[in-house]
Amino acid sequence: MVNFNGEILPESSQLSNNRGFYFGDSVFESCRIKSNNILFWEDHYFRLMSSMRIMRFNIPDTFTPSFLHDEILKIHNHNSDLDHGRARISVYRSSSGNYNPDSNDISYIIKTSEIHNNNYEFLNKDLRVDLYKDYLIDNQLINTIKSNNKSINVLASIYASENDLNNCILLNKDRMISEFINGNLFLVKDDLIITPNLNSGCLDGVMRKNIIKILHDNNFNVIEADLKPFEIISANEMFMTNAVQGIQPIKYYRKKIFSNDVTSKLLSLLNTSIN
Repeated sequence: MVNFNGEILPESSQLSNNRGFYFGDSVFESCRIKSNNILFWEDHYFRLMSSMRIMRFNIPDTFTPSFLHDEILKIHNHNSDLDHGRARISVYRSSSGNYNPDSNDISYIIKTSEIHNNNYEFLNKDLRVDLYKDYLIDNQLINTIKSNNKSINVLASIYASENDLNNCILLNKDRMISEFINGNLFLVKDDLIITPNLNSGCLDGVMRKNIIKILHDNNFNVIEADLKPFEIISANEMFMTNAVQGIQPIKYYRKKIFSNDVTSKLLSLLNTSIN
């Protein structure tokens, strides 16, 4: 039995063995479904496998790309009549134990939600952002995976809400730019497009990877580099990327107002690549 909000209730085995709940001992992938197909599925799958290996999970032989792909679509089609949406697969160590688990076996949970637009589009053209400086990102390999340890992202989201911001820029312990709360960051400076390198502690984003490929394929000049906060002021454009929202332009950073000419071209190129 457990005390849940003052009530003595039977202990759920799913909760008592959920180390993702107790220790953040979990990794996840968020992906977008279009025409009953998971976009960039191979990239999502291999990042999930890499994250599970880093976390020392036992990966079942059944965890093939086709198996997980079908499992995601099974629950999506059960929950929605639309052939597009978003999905999140969470994988956690399912054994008991304290910090030292009794085994490295895993369980998984998949949830889906509807998206009412089939292609990527700008959801808000007036996004306002600023730096979040209360806590800093640790720029180690472990920070580049999608784990359930997202305390800084949650606190930064609360800070953004309290300060009439749509998003925040997270900094690493060297006070360099790392990423947005929920996506990777790109700056456009004249004919150069810059994104923080993975040593910054930013997520090794699936959309980040594919946007860099699209940029190279279309002869844009793009580099991965260290970025200092003061460099934002001299940029022409700034945009965020993630697998569910695609590309989203930033309009305001403090008193700076950005254009979105290059970002709009990239959105068109991205949608062409998935159609």
